Amino acid sequence: IKVVSRDKEKLAKKEFKPVSKRWVIERTFSWFDNDRRLCRNYQLLHESSENMTKLSAIKLLINKI
Repeated sequence: IKVVSRDKEKLAKKEFKPVSKRWVIERTFSWFDNDRRLCRNYQLLHESSENMTKLSAIKLLINKI
């Protein structure tokens, strides 16, 4: 995790730019939230939950192609 601090000079000039990698990760998690099975834990086994996450990631990748 990279901590980004704001400089007072840059804040006055409005030159602050957030870290782009963070936005990519947050956007990916929001895409995962669209899958109902990942919002709640319906599976009994940990492996099932992990496989559902993988299936959701595969579905996202296929839709991006």
